[in-house]
Amino acid sequence: MPLLNRLKEHRSKLGMNQTELGKLAGVSRQTISLIERGDYSPSVTLALKLAMICNVKVEDIFEYEEDETHEK
Repeated sequence: MPLLNRLKEHRSKLGMNQTELGKLAGVSRQTISLIERGDYSPSVTLALKLAMICNVKVEDIFEYEEDETHEK
């Protein structure tokens, strides 16, 4: 997946589990787990909400990595 994230790291800094973060963000624990594992790319709205909850910029959590086979 080209979207890398550091959500687990930021969630841990807040001392929250996946269920607590999910409740604050309005999604399930499973969604948080999928995002942290890189198996699900959140919507822009959810990414911004997660960044706001973590009190960081969205770029501090999510990073897009260009596919090496894709020409710029």
